[in-house]
Amino acid sequence: MCVMDQAAGTEPAASRGPCAAIPAEQMAFIREILDRVGDKWSTLIIALLEDGPLRYSDLQHDVPGISQRMLSHTLRQLHQDGLVTRTAYAEVPPRVEYALTPLSRSLLDIVKQLIGWASDHHDEIRRNRAEAETAVPRR
Repeated sequence: MCVMDQAAGTEPAASRGPCAAIPAEQMAFIREILDRVGDKWSTLIIALLEDGPLRYSDLQHDVPGISQRMLSHTLRQLHQDGLVTRTAYAEVPPRVEYALTPLSRSLLDIVKQLIGWASDHHDEIRRNRAEAETAVPRR
């Protein structure tokens, strides 16, 4: 998994597993990062931007089920984290495009694999959920 140099005297976040290589004081921020890059809307937006910049309206059209508010919020967060660029053009009407940064390009293969995995296994997971619902008595 990830290997980080431990500074002398820092405690690892866990005694084993991938978090054992992470200093405990970094774990809260790493969880925030994982929240962001693992968010369903972020992964879909990053994957969509693979082929080049897109306008807001194109993203809204190509991300099924996302609201304007959630798209704006997600793009703002991705921009703050340096995962997308936002370029505003001085035109009438105004045009704004979003594109991947080198940082998010390094994440792109992982995002595409995650989306592919979900697509490949959605039938199996759907069956498992249905079986679990019928096996567990409701209260």
